[in-house]
Amino acid sequence: MTLPDAAATPADADRTFQVDLRGLVDLLSHHLYSSPRVYLRELLQNAVDALTARRGLEPDAPADVFGIRLYADGSVVRVEDDGVGLTEADVHTFLATIGRSSKRADRIAEQRGDFIGQFGIGLLSCFLVADEIHVLSRSARTPDARAVEWRGRGDGSYTVRTLSASARPRPGTTVTLTPRADTGEWTRPAQVHALARHFGSLLRHPVTFDDGTGGTGGAGGAGGPGASVNPEPAPWARTYPTPGARSRALAAYGEGVFGFKPLDTIELDLPAVGLKGIACVLPEAVPAGRRHGHRVHVKGMLLSERAEEILPEWAFFVRCVVDAESLRPTASREALYEDDTLAAVRDALAERLRAWIARAAASDPDLLARFLQAHHLAVKSLAVHDDEILRMLLPWLPFETTDGHTTLDEFARTHRTVLVTSSVEEFRQVAAIASAAGLGVVNGGYTYDRELVHRLPEIRSEVTVADLDPATLTAHLDPVDRETELAATAYLARARDALAVFDCDVALRTFQPASAPALLVDSREARHERTRSQLAREQEGGLWGDILGALRQEAPRAQLILNQLNPLVRAAVAIDEPELARTSAEALYGQAALLSRRPLRPAESSLINRSFLDLLAHALRKDS
Repeated sequence: MTLPDAAATPADADRTFQVDLRGLVDLLSHHLYSSPRVYLRELLQNAVDALTARRGLEPDAPADVFGIRLYADGSVVRVEDDGVGLTEADVHTFLATIGRSSKRADRIAEQRGDFIGQFGIGLLSCFLVADEIHVLSRSARTPDARAVEWRGRGDGSYTVRTLSASARPRPGTTVTLTPRADTGEWTRPAQVHALARHFGSLLRHPVTFDDGTGGTGGAGGAGGPGASVNPEPAPWARTYPTPGARSRALAAYGEGVFGFKPLDTIELDLPAVGLKGIACVLPEAVPAGRRHGHRVHVKGMLLSERAEEILPEWAFFVRCVVDAESLRPTASREALYEDDTLAAVRDALAERLRAWIARAAASDPDLLARFLQAHHLAVKSLAVHDDEILRMLLPWLPFETTDGHTTLDEFARTHRTVLVTSSVEEFRQVAAIASAAGLGVVNGGYTYDRELVHRLPEIRSEVTVADLDPATLTAHLDPVDRETELAATAYLARARDALAVFDCDVALRTFQPASAPALLVDSREARHERTRSQLAREQEGGLWGDILGALRQEAPRAQLILNQLNPLVRAAVAIDEPELARTSAEALYGQAALLSRRPLRPAESSLINRSFLDLLAHALRKDS
């Protein structure tokens, strides 16, 4: 007895995957496509690609051949084109095999860049809104080709029939959907017309819509027979009598698309990738880092309204609408594929935005001022990494200073030495006193500001920039005379004892304005160091304490500087009652801490409450 060859046994034979079409459609609806509305985009896209293939096959075909006709009356949705069409073999190959696209056929593969679709799953999206798809097609490749009918159903079954040429006298394809009852919101005539305009307003082939009413208004205002979906080419592709008329037309288009009147419009043109469009400058500031989506069309078909990846992160002061030939869509065709081409496009568009800023700086100071007033943070983020923008715009950028909100150009005219704080709270601590002392201080606590101020000498060599530290400030405060200091010795000792818990020293000086009773000189770094040292002391002896102890250094102390010119301080240093002197020192510390507007520690909040109540109780006892 001879055993059969093991390789030939049925158990080892190749098998074909069984596909659950309903499960696949559910997967597409939840994980690939953002909304069922994309079914119409896919139908329009297939029609455009068919017309593109027909143009390649018959370059001299009449212009009226290359149109798309859309029909919807509530019971069916139909898209018809006079494109290249399908043979019976094509139908079996491309419509009955999930995932295979006619754009992958050998004769078309070399021209794939001319087509929008790339993935061969577009027709499946129609099952998001319909249980049955009917396709009637006739190939333009064979003069006497017969018509072929394909009817696919949501349960995965389909039928194919070959019909006479009279069933479709002209080459092309008609796709008819029978909507499900629960998808009316996507297949009503008005909605179909709106979706066609949404996705196809920039298509290069004429698209007409018919709602079957025979009138001009149509159901829901959708339009009667032959209403044009895309009556005009893209605004940047039209001709205008004057440059001013062109600018106004582009601005009006941007306002219609985005809903705001642009501060200016920037034309975008990258011939290498066939990209054209506009960037609309937002008239108002947006939160730092918040990125707006941009409208990206590929070969006229809307790909995405939220394509953040087309511009760099710092360009959040514009919103773009562009149409490109060579950008690659993702499988869902709702975003752009991140590749070298997209990276190059992003860099090139960034350069266009830089060039616009440079032109405004050189020739339109009024526009530049309005732009910087709204978007100085975006420009600061760009200037940090772009030396050209830094040189052009740093002197004109607004900063918070001891002279108020002003540009560095104006500030440098009166302050050859510019001091910059490392935080907002440090600036608020010293602003009034530094201004009275004639010091020029810039608030470096905001994003990018400190780094940019330190680069000012690159633009103005006569200016020096330095960080503000407590020693610099206290050096500009006048000491009191020896007799006054001796008289205040007892009070200062009690004040230091009361504030020792905060690692705070106390000194007596004179400074302007006289209305300021005290100045708390402290820094975030000093507070962090004191907190670390305190933690090390609490953890003494443990592993964590040993680690912190190895890093221990002399912790810088805060300093409460009392102003001898202030009447309240002069009265306080004369107090000879120990408890009242202690309470007044705590109150002065608390008031100075509040004026610094930094977050208070729990112990400081408790001190402020306690000192207020003690002073109130003392005043009431005195009155009684």
